Amino acid sequence: MQSALHTPLGQLTLVAAGYAGLVTLVALVTTVRRVPRPAWLDHMVWILELLLAVRAVAGLGSMLGGQRPEEMSAHVGYLVASVCILPIAMQSISDDRGTWSSGVVTVAALAVTVVAVRLQMTWGHGA
Repeated sequence: MQSALHTPLGQLTLVAAGYAGLVTLVALVTTVRRVPRPAWLDHMVWILELLLAVRAVAGLGSMLGGQRPEEMSAHVGYLVASVCILPIAMQSISDDRGTWSSGVVTVAALAVTVVAVRLQMTWGHGA
Protein backbone atom coordinates (compact mmCIF):
# COMPACT_ATOMS: atom_id res chain seq x y z
CA MET A 1 0.00 0.00 0.00
CA GLN A 2 1.42 3.35 -0.96
CA SER A 3 1.40 6.44 1.22
CA ALA A 4 -1.48 8.84 0.61
CA LEU A 5 1.07 11.55 -0.27
CA HIS A 6 2.34 9.43 -3.15
CA THR A 7 -1.02 9.47 -4.92
CA PRO A 8 -2.05 12.21 -7.35
CA LEU A 9 -4.81 13.28 -4.94
CA GLY A 10 -2.34 13.44 -2.06
CA GLN A 11 0.09 15.48 -4.12
CA LEU A 12 -2.68 17.86 -5.17
CA THR A 13 -3.61 18.28 -1.51
CA LEU A 14 0.02 18.96 -0.63
CA VAL A 15 0.28 21.62 -3.35
CA ALA A 16 -2.99 23.22 -2.14
CA ALA A 17 -1.79 23.26 1.47
CA GLY A 18 1.59 24.69 0.46
CA TYR A 19 0.07 27.43 -1.69
CA ALA A 20 -2.46 28.24 1.06
CA GLY A 21 0.48 28.59 3.44
CA LEU A 22 2.18 30.95 1.00
CA VAL A 23 -0.98 33.08 0.67
CA THR A 24 -1.25 33.13 4.47
CA LEU A 25 2.35 34.35 4.82
CA VAL A 26 2.01 37.02 2.10
CA ALA A 27 -1.26 38.29 3.57
CA LEU A 28 0.29 38.38 7.05
CA VAL A 29 3.26 40.41 5.82
CA THR A 30 0.87 42.80 4.07
CA THR A 31 -1.14 43.17 7.28
CA VAL A 32 1.94 43.72 9.45
CA ARG A 33 3.26 46.36 7.02
CA ARG A 34 -0.09 48.17 7.44
CA VAL A 35 -0.59 48.87 3.76
CA PRO A 36 -3.86 48.67 1.83
CA ARG A 37 -4.67 45.23 0.44
CA PRO A 38 -3.03 45.01 -3.00
CA ALA A 39 -5.00 43.71 -5.97
CA TRP A 40 -2.41 41.00 -6.60
CA LEU A 41 -3.23 39.48 -3.20
CA ASP A 42 -6.82 39.09 -4.38
CA HIS A 43 -5.49 37.30 -7.46
CA MET A 44 -3.49 34.93 -5.26
CA VAL A 45 -6.64 34.17 -3.26
CA TRP A 46 -8.66 33.36 -6.40
CA ILE A 47 -5.88 31.13 -7.75
CA LEU A 48 -5.96 29.30 -4.42
CA GLU A 49 -9.75 28.99 -4.70
CA LEU A 50 -9.38 27.49 -8.18
CA LEU A 51 -6.83 25.00 -6.86
CA LEU A 52 -9.18 24.06 -4.01
CA ALA A 53 -12.09 23.61 -6.42
CA VAL A 54 -9.97 21.26 -8.55
CA ARG A 55 -9.01 19.39 -5.37
CA ALA A 56 -12.67 19.09 -4.33
CA VAL A 57 -13.73 17.78 -7.75
CA ALA A 58 -10.83 15.30 -7.75
CA GLY A 59 -11.77 14.16 -4.25
CA LEU A 60 -15.40 13.72 -5.23
CA GLY A 61 -14.37 11.82 -8.35
CA SER A 62 -12.15 9.58 -6.27
CA MET A 63 -15.02 8.79 -3.92
CA LEU A 64 -17.38 8.12 -6.83
CA GLY A 65 -14.70 5.83 -8.25
CA GLY A 66 -14.92 3.59 -5.21
CA GLN A 67 -12.23 4.93 -2.88
CA ARG A 68 -13.54 5.79 0.55
CA PRO A 69 -11.94 8.05 3.15
CA GLU A 70 -11.57 6.72 6.67
CA GLU A 71 -13.94 9.38 8.03
CA MET A 72 -16.55 9.99 5.31
CA SER A 73 -18.68 12.70 6.97
CA ALA A 74 -15.66 14.70 8.18
CA HIS A 75 -13.98 14.39 4.79
CA VAL A 76 -17.05 15.61 2.89
CA GLY A 77 -17.40 18.48 5.37
CA TYR A 78 -13.78 19.49 4.77
CA LEU A 79 -14.28 19.29 0.99
CA VAL A 80 -17.27 21.63 1.23
CA ALA A 81 -15.53 23.99 3.66
CA SER A 82 -12.42 24.14 1.48
CA VAL A 83 -14.33 25.75 -1.38
CA CYS A 84 -16.58 27.99 0.78
CA ILE A 85 -14.14 29.74 3.13
CA LEU A 86 -12.36 32.03 0.67
CA PRO A 87 -15.40 33.30 -1.28
CA ILE A 88 -17.18 34.12 1.98
CA ALA A 89 -14.12 35.95 3.32
CA MET A 90 -13.56 37.85 0.08
CA GLN A 91 -17.23 38.86 -0.10
CA SER A 92 -17.04 40.21 3.45
CA ILE A 93 -14.17 42.55 2.48
CA SER A 94 -15.18 43.32 -1.11
CA ASP A 95 -15.65 47.05 -0.40
CA ASP A 96 -12.70 47.39 1.98
CA ARG A 97 -9.12 47.62 0.73
CA GLY A 98 -7.84 48.76 4.10
CA THR A 99 -5.06 47.23 6.15
CA TRP A 100 -7.27 44.92 8.15
CA SER A 101 -8.86 43.42 5.05
CA SER A 102 -5.50 41.73 4.54
CA GLY A 103 -5.90 40.36 8.05
CA VAL A 104 -9.16 38.74 6.97
CA VAL A 105 -7.32 37.17 4.03
CA THR A 106 -4.63 35.94 6.45
CA VAL A 107 -7.16 34.21 8.68
CA ALA A 108 -9.12 32.73 5.75
CA ALA A 109 -5.96 31.40 4.07
CA LEU A 110 -4.77 29.94 7.37
CA ALA A 111 -8.14 28.23 7.80
CA VAL A 112 -7.85 26.78 4.29
CA THR A 113 -4.34 25.54 5.09
CA VAL A 114 -5.69 23.70 8.13
CA VAL A 115 -8.62 22.31 6.15
CA ALA A 116 -6.25 21.00 3.44
CA VAL A 117 -4.16 19.23 6.07
CA ARG A 118 -7.29 17.79 7.65
CA LEU A 119 -8.48 16.59 4.22
CA GLN A 120 -5.31 14.55 3.91
CA MET A 121 -5.65 13.22 7.46
CA THR A 122 -9.26 12.08 6.97
CA TRP A 123 -8.44 10.42 3.65
CA GLY A 124 -5.95 8.05 5.28
CA HIS A 125 -5.48 4.84 3.34
CA GLY A 126 -9.08 4.05 2.44
CA ALA A 127 -9.53 1.59 -0.37
